[in-house]
Amino acid sequence: MCIELALIKVTDKMKNADIQKRKESAIARGQANMAPVYVDRALNAEIWDVEGKRYIDFGAGIAVVNTGHNHPKVKAATIAQIERFTHTCVMVSPYESAVALAEKLNAAAPGNTPKKSIFVTTGAEAVENCVKIARAHTGRPGIIAFNGGYHGRTNMTMGLTGKVNPYKIGFGPFPSDIFHVPYPNDYLGITEEQALADLQLRFTCDIEPSRVAAIIIEPVQGEGGFYKASTSFLQKLRKLCDDHGMLLILDEIQSGFARTGTMFCHEQAGIEADLMTTAKGIAGGVPLAAVVGKADIMDAPIPGGLGGTYGGSPVGCAAGLAVFEVIEEEKLCERATQIGTRFVEHLTALQAEFPNVIGDVRNSGAMIAVEFVHDGDVNKPYPELAKKLSGKASENGLVLLSCGIRGNVIRFLPALTIEMELIDEGMEIFKRCFKALV
Repeated sequence: MCIELALIKVTDKMKNADIQKRKESAIARGQANMAPVYVDRALNAEIWDVEGKRYIDFGAGIAVVNTGHNHPKVKAATIAQIERFTHTCVMVSPYESAVALAEKLNAAAPGNTPKKSIFVTTGAEAVENCVKIARAHTGRPGIIAFNGGYHGRTNMTMGLTGKVNPYKIGFGPFPSDIFHVPYPNDYLGITEEQALADLQLRFTCDIEPSRVAAIIIEPVQGEGGFYKASTSFLQKLRKLCDDHGMLLILDEIQSGFARTGTMFCHEQAGIEADLMTTAKGIAGGVPLAAVVGKADIMDAPIPGGLGGTYGGSPVGCAAGLAVFEVIEEEKLCERATQIGTRFVEHLTALQAEFPNVIGDVRNSGAMIAVEFVHDGDVNKPYPELAKKLSGKASENGLVLLSCGIRGNVIRFLPALTIEMELIDEGMEIFKRCFKALV
């Protein structure tokens, strides 16, 4: 008890600014933080910093805590597992929870083809392993990705990522046999036909289809600005891959686990991926990621060719099983749709008032975005406003995230368990901050 009281007293004396100074001395500047706010505790869609200030969280740790901060069921499962053991390595001394979670993932993945899974630790690892599996299965080297896509910060995944600043600056060269094509985007004037024509041009100018192992695409671009690929485009990609013996990889790292109104977003297009990456929302904040794919493709690498020391953490698997239960019991797919509707109501009303600044409002379930422009012109992005707004919102007790290939988008990724009243309260803060800056 005396130790607990002492810790409370130390915490009470902490100041965000003091910790930020320590952070700048101790942690490399490349791992920057959005705001000098240090979390003391969090519950569902609210955060309290070390100074006791409350924040409404519209970021959910970048779509990680879809089930909310400290969900009772996820918390209980995590604690129960920690009391038994924290690590043995699933490749050395495995445990039933990893098998059970893989079974859940295989059953949840869209499509009727038998599936298998592997566990890793991060989304970037999941993407890397997709490339390895695709190359092992096809015997081909080439990978096609999309402009504006984000797939991670390792050397391979930086190569796949279609945005330079800040992800690629100073880090090249990147792996060869990676090619980028435009992502179809109605708002920015990039049609499906243009994207497909450019893809055919890559086959003419850069790499023949018979050397392409896979095409990787986010059904909704995350860091790229929450642009969604249409059903028709995803279906055309599926046919293209089938026609040429290429694999189709769906990156569902940010869009998965009920975020867009279905368990995985590409289910809405009625297609089946050959391989799918998952992470973020999979385990309620415990580091875990997975690749799920067609069983015969997943079995292409030889035993020992896939894995990692921390992949499939027993704590993460226990949390992941609890997350599946929460999504089902609390109907979070339906909640995502309701949440998106509520945000869009607020944002479209604001757009009607400020049409020259708010160029677009869009959502895929509870992946919601607002895009800022000058003079109502799509060709005049307004990234300065997005940056200032996220900072001002933080000062006023609201966590916001920016994104976009042009840096002019604010994205909303609330917990799928957030109360509607808290959405309304947070959006009032957003509107006040916005109006103070325009």
